[in-house]
Amino acid sequence: MKKIAFVCQRYGKEVNGGSEAECRMLAEHLCGLYDVTVYTTCAKSYITWKNEYAPGTEQIGGVTVRRFRNARSRNARRFRKLTGAAFGDSASPEALQQSWVEEQGPYCPALLEALWRDREEYAAIFFMTYLYYPTAVGLTMPFENAFLIPTAHDEPPIHFRFYDRVFAGARGYLWQTEEEKAFAERRFPFLRGRPGAVGAVGIEVPAHPQAVPAAVRGFPYILYAGRIDESKGCGELFGAFLHYKERCGGDLKLVLIGKEATRVPSHPDIVPLGFVSEETKYAVMRGAEALVLFSRFESLSIVVLESMALGRPVLVNGRCEVLRGHCVRSGAGLYFGSGREFAAQLDYLRTHRGVYEKMCANGPKYVRENYTWEVVRSNVSGLVNSLAPRA
Repeated sequence: MKKIAFVCQRYGKEVNGGSEAECRMLAEHLCGLYDVTVYTTCAKSYITWKNEYAPGTEQIGGVTVRRFRNARSRNARRFRKLTGAAFGDSASPEALQQSWVEEQGPYCPALLEALWRDREEYAAIFFMTYLYYPTAVGLTMPFENAFLIPTAHDEPPIHFRFYDRVFAGARGYLWQTEEEKAFAERRFPFLRGRPGAVGAVGIEVPAHPQAVPAAVRGFPYILYAGRIDESKGCGELFGAFLHYKERCGGDLKLVLIGKEATRVPSHPDIVPLGFVSEETKYAVMRGAEALVLFSRFESLSIVVLESMALGRPVLVNGRCEVLRGHCVRSGAGLYFGSGREFAAQLDYLRTHRGVYEKMCANGPKYVRENYTWEVVRSNVSGLVNSLAPRA
């Protein structure tokens, strides 16, 4: 089998993150088609990049995982200072932008040194995601077999001139959605016409999830699943949900799954479950009336697609083009532009049962037609085969 490699900032069963979880699913589903190796760091936390895993090589889910120690943890004070300087001036010097990328981390020159030494072993190297040091610096190196899985969205760093070189350094691209591709081509016009494919993840959910845990029995609830963080809009979510309760009353609760990176209000109708197993996640998701997501910055959202696959509608932030696109194309969700609109849409979803049942049916169909691993494997093979054979 041909050998391919992935580069990802964090990797492991304990790692809770969208692009990291997607990288693990992608790597494992390509085993058997390719001999897959992942180059990653020893970090578990994206906040500190502290070395917690042991360096070296191990096998996870049939994938060879090579871990390298970060040269340093993130200096929070320096990172805040650099963020203020770099984000405060759209024409900030590229040297300042590169310093921000290095402090953003994970700062792991050893990973890139090893990858450069090993580069000719691999038919292709897939860097994921655009933002972090291993990809951002790796793609400025002259790899001839490098592809980018950007997971890009409209956020301040992507407008740095530094990232022009990053996106230009790839031979081709694997996009999550048509909206991501369109945005990237607006931001980087030189991408138009370059090799690429849309579809980087397949969605698999259990046909018969386990029973709903006792902690969420006996009351209706909507669900948030993912990192509980201000950057994911969780502060807005809490305020909008409590506004809904004041307006509509009733016994509906908001259940949260995921690690807390911001404080969760102490309220009888907000139920945090913390980090749970995949099996429990699917059970709680299947028992919810809907999944909610306030994030403005998503390039795909696996949990939205998983909820649709389980026949549960979604209620998402319409200011995110990707999430709005999922709702428009699927007919399996609603979107909002403000907290008040969220409350109105949630009330509509709960009081129009015919519409609700139609959405429940539309979701699984949308996922089956657009997000399968057969499509993903074909996309990857097409990119790998697009490279000219080595002499």
